[in-house]
Amino acid sequence: MRFSILGETLARHDDGTAVPLGGPARRALLTLLLVRPREVVTAERLADEMAPDGSLSAHALQSQVSRLRAALGTDVIERAGAGYRVAVDPQDVDAGRFERLAVEGRAALAAAEPERARELLREALELWRGPALADLAHLPGGDTARAVRVRLEELRLGAVEDRIEAGLRLGGHREAVAELRELTGLHPLRERLAALLIRALAAGGGQAEALAAYEETRGRLADQLGSDPSAELVSLHRELLESDPSPVQVRPPAQLTSFVGRDGEAAEVAGMLRVARLVTLVGPGGVGKTRLSVEAAGVAADDVCFVELASLREGSGLPQAVLAALGLRESGLRPGGGQGPVDRLATALADRVLLLVLDNCEHLAGEAAALAGRLLAVCPRLRILATSREPLAVTGEHLWQVRPLDDEAAVRLFTERASAVRRGFTAAPGPVERICAALDNLPLAIELAAARLRTMDVADLAERLDDRLGLAAARANRGADERHRTLRAVVAWSWDLLSGEEQRAARRFTVFPGGATAGAALTVCRGGGVAAGAGVLGSEVLESLVDKSLLELVGGRLRMLETVRAYGAERLEEAGETASAGGAHTRYVLELARTADPLLRGAGQPEWLERLAAGHGDLLSALGRAVGDGDWETALELLAATSAYLWIRGVSGSVAERAAAVLEAVGDAPPAGLGEAYAACVLLAAGGPGGLAPWRRHRARAGELLAAAWDGDGPGGRYPVVLLLWMLRNATEPDPLDAFALVSAQRGRPEPWVRAVAAYVSGFGPLGAGDPAAAERAFAEAADGFRAVGDGWGGALVLDVLAGMAAARGDRAGAVALTDEALALTERLGALEDSADLLVNRADHLVDADPARAGADYARAESLARRAGGSAALAAALRGLGDLALREGDPARAERLYREALERSDPHWVKSAGSRVRALAGLGRVAESHGDRAAARARYAEAAASATAVVGGADPDALRLLGLPQDVVDRVAAHAS
Repeated sequence: MRFSILGETLARHDDGTAVPLGGPARRALLTLLLVRPREVVTAERLADEMAPDGSLSAHALQSQVSRLRAALGTDVIERAGAGYRVAVDPQDVDAGRFERLAVEGRAALAAAEPERARELLREALELWRGPALADLAHLPGGDTARAVRVRLEELRLGAVEDRIEAGLRLGGHREAVAELRELTGLHPLRERLAALLIRALAAGGGQAEALAAYEETRGRLADQLGSDPSAELVSLHRELLESDPSPVQVRPPAQLTSFVGRDGEAAEVAGMLRVARLVTLVGPGGVGKTRLSVEAAGVAADDVCFVELASLREGSGLPQAVLAALGLRESGLRPGGGQGPVDRLATALADRVLLLVLDNCEHLAGEAAALAGRLLAVCPRLRILATSREPLAVTGEHLWQVRPLDDEAAVRLFTERASAVRRGFTAAPGPVERICAALDNLPLAIELAAARLRTMDVADLAERLDDRLGLAAARANRGADERHRTLRAVVAWSWDLLSGEEQRAARRFTVFPGGATAGAALTVCRGGGVAAGAGVLGSEVLESLVDKSLLELVGGRLRMLETVRAYGAERLEEAGETASAGGAHTRYVLELARTADPLLRGAGQPEWLERLAAGHGDLLSALGRAVGDGDWETALELLAATSAYLWIRGVSGSVAERAAAVLEAVGDAPPAGLGEAYAACVLLAAGGPGGLAPWRRHRARAGELLAAAWDGDGPGGRYPVVLLLWMLRNATEPDPLDAFALVSAQRGRPEPWVRAVAAYVSGFGPLGAGDPAAAERAFAEAADGFRAVGDGWGGALVLDVLAGMAAARGDRAGAVALTDEALALTERLGALEDSADLLVNRADHLVDADPARAGADYARAESLARRAGGSAALAAALRGLGDLALREGDPARAERLYREALERSDPHWVKSAGSRVRALAGLGRVAESHGDRAAARARYAEAAASATAVVGGADPDALRLLGLPQDVVDRVAAHAS
């Protein structure tokens, strides 16, 4: 007989049939006996456990025992002295088996046998059917039952942890994350679960999320227990900080179907890429260029970045699209200055071995050619594989003409795709050959036709295609234009077979430039302008479009092939729905942005940044539509509502051109009530190439309107992030005091984030006035405020300042700790350039006490900055390595590093000023080491001039504002003119 107490108490015969146990009293009694099989439990203890108030008499207990013995057999429950026992093997009780399996599983884990451990632990945990000792839950509870229940539940949780640990060792980090998030929510103070979650996130490439999980755990332990994380967690955190966070670049899309008929071509294209640095696959739409590029890239290279350009409507956005595919930001967390996107790409790819796939270049051929030419010229290890309907016409380009499939491959493709939609599909060769011939053997046309075999047979399909397309007897003489017409005719035929509701959904879906979630698609496709009586669009319509290959589901998002999308857009125009569908799309984007804006200032920041980034193309499309229609109110609202996302994500440059166009149209008189949005527009226009002109022209008016929006009591404006951006941008202007006063005045606002921003900005007043203690109090208040709301962006900014202040007063350990906290936040945001800056700062704090560790930080900063394409951060890292080389007695290496640092730095940008001055001073010290005093004096004077150009002077106080160490301050100040 087998017994179960891990859940409801059960007894079963060996054949599996259940034994009726009776009511709750008897089940409770049996549970108490099964807790310790073969051990005697006194009648007195049983009575106390079941009825602590003494209401269960000895006679009543004896009666319950007798009834249990009648049900189970007299040999199962025995009388022994003053009590009773169950005479069963502990392994016949599920709790006993669970404990044995859990112990064996943990031993296998310790013996480095994760697969066996996982099997044992899964078997152990499958024994649980509910809470332990569930049939004792209704009792007031005695010490025995409570202690056993707690012990079993603790063992269960430990077994779950061991099972997850085994899974992580076997590479199951992705599937573990969701379970671990749930478990850490249930057990927020359990450090092993937190460590497992952190490891799972880091193993999946989510280093930023892993650091965020550590910070959340650390905060909970401090708040609720007043304790620090365990040594294991601290060590894990240190590993995360010391590893290089890799940007998550877009890989070639995973293919859900077999690759038919082109294996040899893929190998040949891969071979061509070994000798040519630019290969373009040329051919008509639907011929299979994209699929061939994916397969060839998989053969040709290990490191591949895939850039999908079909949804990009303007060539000016091409560099930003490549940056986004590489997982790189256009800028750091602070606005102003810096490189353009092409320069950033050139820096990021300068020394990298990479195959860049540019897919669907035909509508951007000129811009794609210019960018490819520039990058190939300055990035010697870069190769590019492009797909286009026409050559890019770049020097050195090798062309591969992609032709339709041969007859045999076309028939095989049709048969395989038909078998996927109709189980057991068979057909005579003749009709299939006729179908493929009519379709010019174009892969996309074949796939669209095969999808129709759900509802018609092969003969019917062949007949309909003959009627629609005509026989293809002259196919061999057809050129690209004729094949394009064939594909268009197949798309039109597939379209005509859709129901009216499906056609409406498909044509309205075309307003999404790069696909959409099902929820977004339903919202927009159900939008205004729908004919009376059309009914409410249901999700089953979208599912039907997927079934018919008009839509495809990729990575949780629906997307439409560009050939189908172009045809659907024509049908949208023909139906007179372009304006209504576009309006519904714009309203959706704007409402999503408005919903996200306040959440980007709190703990939901990472999640909402990712969600908005997935729909970045929708923002560009909606903004372009508003500008094109002259709808300046909507354009301003879109820019303001997305400003926080654009800056924090580092993609503000992608809208700069549109923002400038809005300013050109509205001048200094924006629509009523949109003064704050106007200020956001000015900031965004200033962040792009040529942004200085709109900034100079509109800055004063924007400042007036922003001040008006935040004047008086109450909640203030709608978009608080604009306040912080306004201050950061104005900080480098000759007259920043108005901006300082505006933001500092907001310390009494009701929103905690606004108060934190105001405290942050307020701290610079006493700092400039020589009162560091008051400044530090304000900055600490700001840091606490940003921590409380969970904002990593603001938190990173203020922690960096606090770290500098700690270092200035000699608290190097405090400076390092604050920098570590800031690093966790910047890596959570994917701000690699800012992380590199912080690593340089940390190294500067460490260099006197621990030169080896400082050197490691400088080297990591250099690696990160190169990967991010950040020239200012790279200059700072090279300067630090130069300082270290000079310390180590290697002036020649120091000189090389200083010179490269100067080449990378912008002499007019405040962010580069400190590195530039220190590199020039370093060259002065190199000259001194050679005994060349004249050269040294010249370098120190050059450093003083560089500082003066940025901060207005080279006296010691001005130089300290650049964060320079005292020895550099002394040398440079002594040579100021």
